[in-house]
Amino acid sequence: MTDTPEQTPGKGRRVLIALLPLLLFLALAGVFLMQLTSGRDTSVIPSALIGKPAPTLALKPLDGAVKNGKPVPPLTSEAIRGKLTLVNVWASWCVPCRQEHPVILGLSTDERLNVVGINYKDKNDAALAFLGELGNPFSAIGVDPKGAAAIDWGVYGIPESFLVGPDGTILYKHVGPFDDASVRGELLPAIEKALSQKK
Repeated sequence: MTDTPEQTPGKGRRVLIALLPLLLFLALAGVFLMQLTSGRDTSVIPSALIGKPAPTLALKPLDGAVKNGKPVPPLTSEAIRGKLTLVNVWASWCVPCRQEHPVILGLSTDERLNVVGINYKDKNDAALAFLGELGNPFSAIGVDPKGAAAIDWGVYGIPESFLVGPDGTILYKHVGPFDDASVRGELLPAIEKALSQKK
């Protein structure tokens, strides 16, 4: 039996509906292919905070933390005011934090840089053991037991680090652990740029 002219439009609509999932798949595949071949670093997550004032810091101290034999103060906005500061979000349970810690420790010896930490959803004793084992790079530490400060700073996952200018503006954000390559290729140029603008 052949189709009558009245039946043909309905059949065409059914074919289109049947092909719709395939067309959607092809469109999505095209978008992903463009992303992959664009040359952009897909690990870079843009931050809406770049160029804006850093969120207020008023965190409690990590009880028992010491540096050079002295108690480490809490992380407040005053602790970073007027200094080029690296704010590192970390936790003792975070494996990538452990991997990047020697790099953070090395950065803390750079006299141009004030290195502070936000201890994220951690246990006090575990955080102290982490610093006791690996060393304490932080001039101030604030505890963030519920992750509220991390939300304010737009943290996606830890570790994350923020370079904050002496005027309190967020200049740079790094998602994931620092390594020697990311410090040389990204952070140090951002530090140099910030220092050259200060002069």
